[in-house]
Parts: sequence; structure tokens; C-alpha cells
Amino acid sequence: MTNSDRYHYTETQREQGFLVGVEMRAHRYQNGLLAIEDSLEELAALADTAGVEVVGGTIQRLNKPKSATFIGSGKVEELKAYRDELQVDVFIFDDELSPRQQRGLEKSLDVKVLDRTALILDIFARHAQTREGQLQVELAQLEYRLPRLTRMWTHLARQAGGRAGGATGGVGVRGPGETQLEVDRREINKKIAHLKETLEKVRAHRARHRARRRQSNILVVAIVGYTNAGKSTLLNALMQRVESDKASIYVADQLFATLDPTTRQITLPQGKEILFSDTVGFIQKLPTRLVVAFRATLEEIAEADVLLHVLDITHPNALEHARAVEETLRELNAADIPIITVFNKIDVLEEELTQLQNKLADYADSIPISAKTGRGTGELLQRIEQLLQEQLIDMTLRIPFDAGQLVSLLHEQATIKTETYDEFGAHLTVSVPEHLLSVFEAYREA
Repeated sequence: MTNSDRYHYTETQREQGFLVGVEMRAHRYQNGLLAIEDSLEELAALADTAGVEVVGGTIQRLNKPKSATFIGSGKVEELKAYRDELQVDVFIFDDELSPRQQRGLEKSLDVKVLDRTALILDIFARHAQTREGQLQVELAQLEYRLPRLTRMWTHLARQAGGRAGGATGGVGVRGPGETQLEVDRREINKKIAHLKETLEKVRAHRARHRARRRQSNILVVAIVGYTNAGKSTLLNALMQRVESDKASIYVADQLFATLDPTTRQITLPQGKEILFSDTVGFIQKLPTRLVVAFRATLEEIAEADVLLHVLDITHPNALEHARAVEETLRELNAADIPIITVFNKIDVLEEELTQLQNKLADYADSIPISAKTGRGTGELLQRIEQLLQEQLIDMTLRIPFDAGQLVSLLHEQATIKTETYDEFGAHLTVSVPEHLLSVFEAYREA
């Protein structure tokens, strides 16, 4: 008997997904930064990352969402036809649905209904590797699911003649549905409270870690950008430029390929060592609960000395992606941090590079690079070094011999312009980072 006779090799069947986008005509309803067609393309990429095979999509334009089903009744009937014709397993909506709308749609369509938030949460759950990342995703998932718990008990409601238990329920089903639902709610609320407490400890630990890092005066550059813009590839390129034997971090051509933050120490051209931190990618319509759940991680961005905003210049929606990143930075109170915009993937579009840079002319402090080939990374490191230098403050100091450790600190973290000694100690003119001002203020000469 051959191996082919003994074993049957099977491939996991992907769910058949159908996309639904809605464009609101009324200005008070948020449509996102992308055109509805582009937003659906992005949703298709998210679905693919989550393991769903997209078999079709449709768009409806409304003045405002319908309270019961989000879309109009005619569009619901259209989706039923698509469901039967294309064997649809799941309908995926490009906006967040209310629990009522989700229940109404699932009742009408008789198949699973997901929204953009649930899809992103599923991808995050797949890609979270660290304990902290898994806790953050679990918290966001539970908070999303809590108001939707009743969907799990609709079979009991049907058996009970329209009520899940209660005084007038059918024989044999009085009470259990409602009782079980309340038990589940209590358990989930307890779990949410526990996760929040645990993550608050993580947040406190990160705060202490940042404080120690500040005490050791190590500067931090945070790499931010739209998902799949090439942030991890850039960090790999910078590491390999400095030390070719440094371990690479995971890179994949998909949305949210890396979820957990990665920090690496890199030496700048003039010898100063700083930390580069790769962060989770942003996306338009990023659910607020994800920003809240990942607060401990995203605070690293707000504490950075410089931000590198990596922008995929080859993407047709590059400008909209940049705006989505800027909006998220404002939410994180990080909009005032010095920022360098990195136009990535110039190896793909040589001839159109000038035209694209003109389109993005508002980003004055920008550098074109190819993270894939390493082109431009040397100039980027030099610009980072220059920007950090521009943040230094000139001081004239008199430091006694018994505080000699401060002179060592200056050699590590400041720029020494002059240094002389007399019988009282060291006399220095220096440029120091702003966060060191309080350390040396007592030794400042008028």
C-alpha cells in the first residue's frame, strides 16, 4: 500500500465571504478617509488576512443607516439572492454594526454577519504572540461581544415562543435561557475587570521601564505608519545596515502581520546609541476599543523623542493613509513630537517618484527610501541624528570633581563643544537633550 493510498490530504476550507459597503450622504455620519470603493478593497485585504475567500461585494448609498438592519430592506433582499447564488457563509460589513443591527441582519439573512471591527479583532487574535498582546486582544474582544451575547441564545427564544424563558415560556424551557445569559454576562464582566487590572499592571510596568530608560538617557525613535507600509522591513534594514548579524524581525506582505511591538538598539553614524521601536500599524476606521485596549503599548509612541512615519508611496491612497496615521497620532497626544516622513518603496516607482513627492509636498521633512533594498537608509539615519541634535539645548557648566559621573553622562548623551579643567573641576560648554536639563541646571553658569 502506497502512502497516497493510506493518507487523504485535505485543505482547510475557507469561508466564502461577501462584502457590504455603505456610503452615507449626510455629513454627520463618518464614512472614513477612503472612497467607498477603496475602503471595500481594503476590507477585502483584511478578509483575506483573516482566512476568508471574498466572492463578491456590493455598495449602497444612504442618507443615514437603518436602525434595524443598517442597510435598506431592498438591499437585504439582494443579499439573500447573493447568499443563495454564491453560497455565502458570511457577510462582512465595512462599518461597525450595533448589536441590534447585527441581530436583525443575521435573522434576515440566516448566515453569519461580521463588521469591520470583528474582522480586525480576529486578525489581531491570530497575530498576537506576546502575553501582553494576547491580553489586549482578549479585552477588546470581550468588550465587543458583551452587548452581543443575546445572539448566542436565539434558539432558546424560538423554543420559548419568542422569549428566552420567563413565566409564559413553553414547557421545559422556562428560565434557562435568561438565567444562562445573565450568568454569562456576569462571568464576562468579571473577566473584563480582571483583564483591565492585569493590563493596568502592565501599563505601570511599562511606565517604570520608560522612567528607567529616561534615567539612563537613551533616546527613542518610534516607527509608525499605516498597516503594511513597510515598518518592520525598515527596522530590519536599519539593523542590518549597522550590524549585519542582528536577528531580523518577522515581515509579511499582509495587513497587521506584526502586532506586538519590537524594540532594537541601533548606533547612529556618529556613535550615539538609540532605541528604535516598531509599533502596530494603523488603519482607517480603527476601532476606538482597540486604541483603548492597546493603550499601554501605544503610549510608547507618545513617549518617543522622534517619530518615523513610514508611508507606502506606491499605494494609490497614500495621502489618505497619511491622514489616517495623523488622526491616530492626535488621539494618542503624539501629534507634536518631531516627525520624519519616510517615503518607502521608491524602488518600485523610479520614474514617478518626483511626481509623487510633489503630491505629498506638505511633508517637508521627508526622505525617500527603499526598505527592501536599503537605499536611502544611510541618509535617514543621518537625518535622525540631525533632528535629535536640533533638539539639544546649549549650556555652560561647572561640574566639581565629586560629581564626575555627570561628566561621563555628558560624554554619553550630550555634545561636548569645549572641556577644560582647573582646581575646582570641569568647565564645559555642551548641548544637552531637553530631558537632561533638570539634571544639570544646578551646575549651570550664568
